Formats: sequence, structure tokens, C-alpha cells
Amino acid sequence: MAQIHHFDHGWIIPAISYTLSVLGSLLGLTLAVRFRSARSNNERVWWLVLAALAIGGTAIWSMHFVAMMGFSVVGTPIRYDVTLTAASAIIAIVAVGVGLAIALFGKRAQNARILTGGVIAGLGVAAMHYTGMAAMRLNGDISYASTEVGLSIGIAVVAASVALFLAVTVRKPLIIFVSALVMGVAVNGMHFTGMSAMSVMEHDPQAALEGSTATGLIVPIGLAVIFGIIGLAYALAAAPTEEDRAAAAYLASRREAGTTGVIPRQTGSAVTPAEPQRGSSALGGGSWTYRDRSSR
Repeated sequence: MAQIHHFDHGWIIPAISYTLSVLGSLLGLTLAVRFRSARSNNERVWWLVLAALAIGGTAIWSMHFVAMMGFSVVGTPIRYDVTLTAASAIIAIVAVGVGLAIALFGKRAQNARILTGGVIAGLGVAAMHYTGMAAMRLNGDISYASTEVGLSIGIAVVAASVALFLAVTVRKPLIIFVSALVMGVAVNGMHFTGMSAMSVMEHDPQAALEGSTATGLIVPIGLAVIFGIIGLAYALAAAPTEEDRAAAAYLASRREAGTTGVIPRQTGSAVTPAEPQRGSSALGGGSWTYRDRSSR
């Protein structure tokens, strides 16, 4: 049985992978808030796709790939099948997207939708993990302990269900941040539980291996992740929030009032001028004028 190292470069790799999972979760939950305040189905689909990329692509798949940088097996080099590696990323993004769509679209049976979406997303995340492991090429036979595999799948389903619950409910920035920290722990826990199920029986250590090295993939994948995070952050910063829209509507109504001399009523009745009232200030005896806003 070959000796396996999961932290070949110390704690720096797990720290980076955890940071990625927290950052992706933070972006994903914030994008889910934008989904809930969207005014059209096109907007909702847009925010849903971005949230799936943030959680599935950054928080889950990128975390998995970076964590594999610290993985090694004594006595054999490791290569990666590029096609299967790319497929694992697609599986993660699609699975999370389907789970988010089930949980976020619709208003009835919310708990049932969250649970259904969590099961689908969790199974997809587990499929991503083991597809990524199947992409490894090494001089040995890989086997998995069924108990740890089952536990990792259970963690994935629970973590996905919790993530969808948070995506549906949280709004406040502090709660989103704390939730992202918790999601980061869950994602990393699932990964390393799945890795603990693995064992390798080495054979023919001199045999040639096909595929790319992890260091050969890190540059293109790293650039894709960096530009992806920047793009997601820009999409959040550039789009108006619910508060921005409310402020713009208020300013527009004030400009209209200043032009026409009337303040629009929201009761459906005819618009009538507001009567100015005058009085004296308690400070310095100055005069003041205001318009009655009781109708607003």
C-alpha cells in the first residue's frame, strides 16, 4: 500500500483552498440576494447563472483543485486527464445551478424545494469530486473505503441543503459573511473526508503516464478563477441594488414635484398640490416652510 500525503506543502494549500471556498460562497450568497430582488425572469436567470458559477465554480470546484496541489503519493508521479478535469468543473456548476433553480424559483413548499435542490446539488458535488479523482493518472490502483465515501456524500448533501437554505433566506451582510465561513468549512470537510476514503496500491513505478501535471494546469485555471472572481464582483458592483432603485425612484418623484409644484400620491387618487405651511423656528426665530407629506 502506497503512502499518501494530503498536506504535502504544509497548511498553505488548505488555507488557500478554504479562502477560495469562503470567497465563492460569499459571492454566491450575495448574488442570490440579487436574484430575490430581481424584477424580471431574465434578471433572475442572470443572477442564478452567476450564483452557480460563484458557488459551483469557485467555492467548490476551485477549492477541490487547489486542495489537490497538496496531494501526493509516495513512489509515483501524478498526472491529470484534462477532459475529465474540465468535466468535473461543469458537473459542479450545473449541479449547483439546478439546485439553486429548484430552491429559488417558486413560492410554495419552500422547505421541500430546498431539500430537493440540496439532494440534487449534493449528489452533483459528490459526482464532481469523484470525477476529479478519476481524472488522476498514477502508477497504482486506486480504491475507496465505502464508509468514508458514504460519509462524504452525506456531508455534500447536507452542506448543499444548508447552502440553499442560506441562499433563500439570508440578506444582511454580516450574516452572509458568517454563512460563507460555515460553508467553507463544510466544502473542505466534504473534500478531505472523500480523500480519506482513498488508498493506492502501487505498481510499475517507472511506467510512463499520460496527462498534465498539476503545476501545468494551475496557471490557466488560476487565471480563469481570478478573472472569474473579478467578473462576478464587477457584476455585483455595477448592477443597481434594491436600495439604489428605491432612492432613484424617490429622487425622480422629488424632481417631478419640483417641476410641477405637486407631489404624486400613491393612493390612486388624483394628484393635488400640497399646501405649503409656515411657522417660526425655535432656534433664532427664523422662518421655515415645508410641504405636508402625510399623503406620501
